[in-house]
Amino acid sequence: MADGHHFNNISLGGRGGGNPGQFKLYSGGLAWKKQGGGKIIEVDKGDITSVAWMRIPKSYQLSVGTKEGLCYRFFGFREQDVSSLTNFIEKSTGITPEEKQLSVTGHNWGGIEINGSMLCFNVGSKEAFEVSLADVAQTQMQGKTDVVLEFHVDDTTGANEKDSLMDLSFHVPTSNTQFVGDEHRTSAQMLWQAISVEIDGGGSSEMAVVTFDGIAILTPRGRYSVELHQSFLRLQGQANDFKIQYSSILRLFVLPKSHNPHTFVVITLDPPIRKGQTLYPHIVIQFETEAVVERELALSGEVLAEKYKDRLESSYRGLIHEVFSKVLRGLSGAKVTRPSTFRSCQDGYAVKSSLKAEDGLLYPLEKGFFFLPKPPTLIPHDEIEYVEFERHGAGGASISSHYFDLLVKLTNDQEHLFRNIQRNEYHNLFNFISGKHLKILNLGDGQGRTSGVTAVLQSTDDDSVDPHLERIKNQAGNDESDEEDEDFVADKDDSGSPTDDSDADGSDASMSGGDKEKPSKKEASSSKEASSSKPPVKKKQKSGPDEGSQKKRPKKKKDPNAPKRAIAPFMYFSKAERANIKSSNPELATTEIAKKLGERWQKMTAEERQPYVEQSQVDKQRYAEESAAYRGAAAQQGSGAGSE
Repeated sequence: MADGHHFNNISLGGRGGGNPGQFKLYSGGLAWKKQGGGKIIEVDKGDITSVAWMRIPKSYQLSVGTKEGLCYRFFGFREQDVSSLTNFIEKSTGITPEEKQLSVTGHNWGGIEINGSMLCFNVGSKEAFEVSLADVAQTQMQGKTDVVLEFHVDDTTGANEKDSLMDLSFHVPTSNTQFVGDEHRTSAQMLWQAISVEIDGGGSSEMAVVTFDGIAILTPRGRYSVELHQSFLRLQGQANDFKIQYSSILRLFVLPKSHNPHTFVVITLDPPIRKGQTLYPHIVIQFETEAVVERELALSGEVLAEKYKDRLESSYRGLIHEVFSKVLRGLSGAKVTRPSTFRSCQDGYAVKSSLKAEDGLLYPLEKGFFFLPKPPTLIPHDEIEYVEFERHGAGGASISSHYFDLLVKLTNDQEHLFRNIQRNEYHNLFNFISGKHLKILNLGDGQGRTSGVTAVLQSTDDDSVDPHLERIKNQAGNDESDEEDEDFVADKDDSGSPTDDSDADGSDASMSGGDKEKPSKKEASSSKEASSSKPPVKKKQKSGPDEGSQKKRPKKKKDPNAPKRAIAPFMYFSKAERANIKSSNPELATTEIAKKLGERWQKMTAEERQPYVEQSQVDKQRYAEESAAYRGAAAQQGSGAGSE
């Protein structure tokens, strides 16, 4: 390598164990990138204050201290790498790396040295271990002589590491000479106070630069008071209190919700925060889009000019999500990602979809896909092996061409299936994905299990007949279960033919042995043709020589000319969504599907219900017109019969 050195399989020490990655040392500084993508560490040579080597089991460790008080530990170097890197560091930075000795005596009595964010435990003149105070989630006193540190845990290494550091306890006797107590505080309390000052860049003693109260956070769910400090972010709720170092923030996302009065602001973290046994790599905040706020920053003019020049202003006024993201970006230095050039068919920034039975929005971004609000799922483009368009419910009997699914296969064999995307979003999604040069597995050439699906979705004829939808409409048209008093409208020529759909083997005719009912007008017109071929019929006519011998009271039949009642908006919604829920959850019973439909209907906004309301209003108008015509015809028929 012409300028510097490049190493693979170098791990970054810290919470949760070692994270393997690529290490680069060049004339301008150093950089480390996590294997598989994710966290990137970059340190300019002007920010390096100290460098040290240490021999550890099986390899060598390189410790790099910075002006911000942070210390990065990289391990996995070989013995022959030490001399070459030492010479390069001296020439490029002017700093001579020191050599530290590791204590291997096994003694657990020693002294503590706090240097910035690093706590070193020394036995004699040698170092036994060191921990980063930035990785400490909480510190507390246990009794009068013990100080306990509880550490964050990184879920990105939990599956690979056999052991992770969860907590650490120091016993400080009252006779300690390093941390001398007084009449008010013991030696342990003096150590606890010294550690608390360094945790999260000064702990709670640092005054907040700006505060946003009563903010709705979707993950982890709750309402929090959000405090932005100079070196960390604090989420203070009724039951939880999180302190997040700005160095843990990878990126900010500001994503408006399509045709909705709310905007998502997502803070992506590495390592994540923990709530109970759940780890949260994304903090999803929901702001009211039109809310306007005004905030004064608690920073002096000197600090603004020296530390935050061209990054922060003394005061802000505007939409709350814009003010929040601008201040957080200025304090943390994190980059902000906004919606891409993608637009949905409703001119929104995302498409409605569902993931793992959760409804949400899928945002196609310039460098990835983001599904919100839960489970918040970020998929970078460079981790995608291919995408595949699928007909909704592919392989089953309830295929609907009005919806489709999008399968995203990652290079690590993980799959994400985004379901229930409306068909009219296909063209915009397809063009966007093609423009990003992502591999599309099925392009209508018969590949995979969904061959030809692209040709179906590419059709721009939204009025084309959907066989599945037509079948639902026909079933709904023949279903009389929702008709109440209309079922008892008598016909003058009706002598009580049964209205059930029982077959020939199970009908009353096969058991009566002789009774025959008079067929209706409609049935009588086709009885001669039916008797010659005897096709299967739904309504079985009773046979017998004597019609008058029938003693059973005939069941009244609905007038076939009577108009069908109008359908409520919820019924239109149920017809449209029942098949989707059934295909997504084939194990659900009919009652459970009905319950789920009701729950979805209750959660829908007036705008989302509007298409179904309009369909119902059109049907009500139809019913009113047909009812008026039907009553008029009945009145004329009645008057004609009376005149005779």
